[in-house]
Amino acid sequence: MTANCILERVAQTKSTNDDLLERWRAGELIDPVARIAHKQTAGKGRAGRTWLARPEDSICFSLAFPFKRKPTELTGLSLLVGLAVISGIAQACDLTEATLYQAGLRLKWPNDLLLNNTKLGGILIEGGQAKANDLTWMIIGIGMNLHNAKEIESSLGNQTGLKVGTLDQLLPSQSNLPDVEYLWLKLIASLEHHLSEFDQHGFGMYQEQWKEWDAYLGQVVSISGAGKEPIYGISQGIDQAGALLLQQDYKTIAIHAGDVSLRVQT
Repeated sequence: MTANCILERVAQTKSTNDDLLERWRAGELIDPVARIAHKQTAGKGRAGRTWLARPEDSICFSLAFPFKRKPTELTGLSLLVGLAVISGIAQACDLTEATLYQAGLRLKWPNDLLLNNTKLGGILIEGGQAKANDLTWMIIGIGMNLHNAKEIESSLGNQTGLKVGTLDQLLPSQSNLPDVEYLWLKLIASLEHHLSEFDQHGFGMYQEQWKEWDAYLGQVVSISGAGKEPIYGISQGIDQAGALLLQQDYKTIAIHAGDVSLRVQT
């Protein structure tokens, strides 16, 4: 971990992403800041959704990171963050990434971690560039379930229909489950490394690596968004910018990040 990342730990806040976004808008961010809360009372998911988590059974934090690239040059960032999280989990649990893969860990485009088709975690990225020639500050929020999957599902209520995965299900034994502080520090170190590489080289160098973790590669899927008709096709991975490639009859189309959900068609 770089020496200039500020670490902040709080018992409770509305949203660690909102906390850091407020500072960015006020021009108060200088060095990278990682902020973790035991409890978030108004945690956020993508597209304005609420991120629901049981504080004792999850880890929720945000990282404010400055990029030299312009916002338009940050395509694929959420996919890169997914790879960084996998690397951080492997380091924290003293396991190889191959072991995690064999246990069923996968990435779902554009921003989810899956464990045997259940939701292990999610990624939310906000921020931007205040004015031309400024650094681009992105606030990267990560939420991940750690244990007690059934209790988490119960707390979500039946209306979601969401199947929950937890980190302890991924590990060979309970002895491998690190404490939250250690896991957080390993995740931050991995994120800083990957984000620095991304800032220098872009996403293209990670294209094939992400494809290896793609949960839906080669499957018939539908992409749906608010107020839009579903788009169907065979998932063919991603392009160098991180756009999802869908094969439709005799053509391949690129789907860019947005308010979309990915569902396997049976």
